[in-house]
Amino acid sequence: MGYYQTAYPIYVFLLVFSTNGAPAAISKMTSERIAIGRSDEAHRVFKLSFILMLALGIVASSIFFFGAEPIVKALGNPGAYYAMISIAPALLFVPIMAVFRGYFQGMQEMAPTATSQLMEQAVRVTIGLALAIMLVPKGIEYAAAGATVGTSIGPIAGVLVLLIIYLYKKSKLPLKNETQDTTKESAGSILKTLAAIAIPITIGVSILPIMNIADVIIVMRRLQSVGFSAGEANALYGQLTGMVGPVINLPMALALSMALSMVPAIAAAASIKDAAFLKLNVRLGLRTAMIIGVPCSFGLMALAEPIMKLLYPLQAASAVSSAGCLFFLSIGIVFLCIAQTMAGTLQGLGKPGIAVWGLAAGFVVKCISTFILTGITDLNVEGAAIGSTLGYITIGMINFAAVKKMTGITFDLKLSVWKPLISGLVMFVLVLCAYKGLAGFIGNSMSTVVAIGIGAVAYGMVLLKIKAIEENEIGMLPKGEALVKLLRKCKLV
Repeated sequence: MGYYQTAYPIYVFLLVFSTNGAPAAISKMTSERIAIGRSDEAHRVFKLSFILMLALGIVASSIFFFGAEPIVKALGNPGAYYAMISIAPALLFVPIMAVFRGYFQGMQEMAPTATSQLMEQAVRVTIGLALAIMLVPKGIEYAAAGATVGTSIGPIAGVLVLLIIYLYKKSKLPLKNETQDTTKESAGSILKTLAAIAIPITIGVSILPIMNIADVIIVMRRLQSVGFSAGEANALYGQLTGMVGPVINLPMALALSMALSMVPAIAAAASIKDAAFLKLNVRLGLRTAMIIGVPCSFGLMALAEPIMKLLYPLQAASAVSSAGCLFFLSIGIVFLCIAQTMAGTLQGLGKPGIAVWGLAAGFVVKCISTFILTGITDLNVEGAAIGSTLGYITIGMINFAAVKKMTGITFDLKLSVWKPLISGLVMFVLVLCAYKGLAGFIGNSMSTVVAIGIGAVAYGMVLLKIKAIEENEIGMLPKGEALVKLLRKCKLV
């Protein structure tokens, strides 16, 4: 885990660029042009973006392939050399994925992005896991490299899927000028605008990857400076990033998806000055962040150790040891959801730079607190987890304050904040009681799964009972009308 996670955060940062940064910029530019009837110019954005991203991919891939040795030595983890080399091809194809995803998202089509992501991750996990198992006999360094090879092959599969979808849809794509305006924006101007939007957006939504990169830089060296051996430091770092990190990635993915889907809608509303639609989306963004973030935070806090033991039954000691990291990181999830959603709002409003300042402040808080707390022997990597949470809180509050100030929108805190928190507290108590009551009879794994199910049902029921979610909002969901009928029968709405 330690070797793999030295290289993997770099891929994750580029992946965020592929799924949020560049696509958000391209989707914003695409949706704005389509909204005013210039679909021809929207397609030019796609073509020019492809050329730019291909060039960036070649540069990034070359840097990490030929510079792998000095990079891992500088990070204090030379055993990660083969993993770093293996990650290089991914950095070529990830930016190309960004172009296709951004273009489709600008047309409010999310299915191509979802399909390519599913294929990419399926291939990555299957090939990476198989190669890791095959290479374990040769040494842990080679096994980590094998897992990383899967990470490089996954994006190739993602690009192929997107290319097939693009070719299939090309004849149906809106490519005509529907206005009397025949002027063409220069290629230089389009690329300059793309870079001006994409770079701040990438930084603004790269909260978790940037925090992880801070851990790569600080944690290993700091642990060794207070007496841990290189092997011990690598193992502790692996627990934090390799064992706990994927659990935190789940709510983070939901938060990023919310931010991503908000950008074109808010950009379109802002471009045609539809104040009512803008307010609706911004308010809904905060509510959604809270409704998703609260149960993730409270549920993981309540079941931190049982969940780690469920996920890693063959590494029981490491699972128990890493539970503290999961507990502290869980506290920050709701703030991470708010931070990402508000960053998406700022991007849609054309102010991604403000989100960058929020991230910069959170990064400073993260680095200082991680350096201090990781140096406390009894805390060790838990200090890095606490530092990340403090960083998330900082970013979330700054982004929320910025959106409120920029838009002048007033938020119904009772509806958006207090009702989800009440639902989360009820869920927290029921989950703890359910687990403690069942663990002695059916074991950790089953009692954890049952407790999670009870928590999900309880949270949803309390949300409905206290009207944190309205009936008309449920009706807007896929199969919403059928769901409303079912809830009426159960007397939940």
